[in-house]
Amino acid sequence: MQEELNILIQAQYPLIYLVTSEEERAERTIATLAQMKPQVRRVFIWTVTHGMIEYGQPRQLTQHNTVSPEAAIEWVVRQREPGIFIFKDLHPFIDAPATTRWLRDAIASFKGTQKLIILMSPVQEIPIELEKEVVLIDYPLPDLSELNQVLSNQLEQSRNRRITTEGREKLLKAALGLTRDEAEKVYRKAHVKSGRLTEEEVDIILSEKKQLIRRNGILEYIEEDETIDAVGGLEELKRWLRQRSNAFTERAREYGLPQPKGMLILGVPGCGKSLIAKTTSRLWSLPLLRLDMGRVYDGSMVGRSEANLRNALKTAESISPAILFIDELDKSFAGSSGSSDSDGGTSSRIFGSFLTWMQEKTSPVFVMATANRVERLPGEFLRKGRFDEIFFVDLPIPEERQEIFNIHLNKRHRDLARFDIEQLAKVADGFSGAEIEQALIAAMYDAFAQDREFTQLDIIAAIKATLPLSKTMTEQVTALRDWARQRARPAASSVAEYQRMEF
Repeated sequence: MQEELNILIQAQYPLIYLVTSEEERAERTIATLAQMKPQVRRVFIWTVTHGMIEYGQPRQLTQHNTVSPEAAIEWVVRQREPGIFIFKDLHPFIDAPATTRWLRDAIASFKGTQKLIILMSPVQEIPIELEKEVVLIDYPLPDLSELNQVLSNQLEQSRNRRITTEGREKLLKAALGLTRDEAEKVYRKAHVKSGRLTEEEVDIILSEKKQLIRRNGILEYIEEDETIDAVGGLEELKRWLRQRSNAFTERAREYGLPQPKGMLILGVPGCGKSLIAKTTSRLWSLPLLRLDMGRVYDGSMVGRSEANLRNALKTAESISPAILFIDELDKSFAGSSGSSDSDGGTSSRIFGSFLTWMQEKTSPVFVMATANRVERLPGEFLRKGRFDEIFFVDLPIPEERQEIFNIHLNKRHRDLARFDIEQLAKVADGFSGAEIEQALIAAMYDAFAQDREFTQLDIIAAIKATLPLSKTMTEQVTALRDWARQRARPAASSVAEYQRMEF
């Protein structure tokens, strides 16, 4: 990014929009670039609270009458010397006709003057009048080399210079995805809490990192205790995932394998789609980030939703390799095609931005999405190349239902010899895995209320009292099966799929 910004400055681009929340770090970068030959420039910074001030000077030396955006831009136009003029958080004022006009006048006057304006803000908001004039740059979060400087400073201050190379690497990777300021604070916290800063404090840093991600409100750090063995059936899907358990390692790159992009899991509700996504995190030993698309949308300000998505994806990339989990993708983007009539096109822009990111991303972020209603998904999601594979999860056959009963009875520490699993699986014909679990829980509640152990008959009674989704939504399940038969890969084994077709 620094090299790109330097090229734009040397090429005399008049207007640059720098999207970042790290003002001080970005200012230092710009100030460094301004001193590079062949053209050295002075740097000025504008804020709505202090007006225009030269970088590095006290706030008392503000330029008079430059607090308003229009007056500040007019002052910039009048300057004869080369300079870089940073406007912080101009986005609330940029739509004002006078501000937009002054910016366009400034751009026109900058030709051959070695002057440029940099708009710095965490929110991207560009009026249509400036779209052809501005260059947009996302300021990246600190990489390992910059975090290494932060860590070295903290180790120096704490006089803790004895740390192994492996320990340093763990501390650095634990802080990936944090801003420089956040990394400084979390390293200090780890040192204050334990009186030292070694690889033993990685858990403290990760704990704080999870809180920072959750504070974002859009990404959620998910920790799953279950392993992939807790998923009944779906042997073909589990085999595919196990084959790729080392896909993000350097050994895989040396072998010539590309990084996996992602997978889409379609199927009947309650058949383990979300659980398989969550347990993959443990199988691959990667962090699992859930993207809540409902929280992405923000109607309080134009451009806020797009900025929310961009920041969430940027955070996911910064801590990669990672799994980005999107549950019920069909609900998230169902209305994107006609959103211009309902939300001013926000959904369409969000959808387009997400598709572009999926197509062009080079960072090892594996997108794991689930969906129940395939007819609601935009066709662009389903074309080849968007996902590595599209799997279809159907209702479990008898053998799979037996495995599901075994898993849930074992989880509740019950003796399997007391139950006729084959009979239970037969009675639960047409039930999903989630419905089987809920029937078992209902049987346990009935027996618990009578102060006794639950039995085979209790489970059968609970099953017969439940009307499964496959009966209440027969047409939808049939339509989904018909679609998936030619377009998706079965998540179950070939034997199970054959038995399902026979059935």
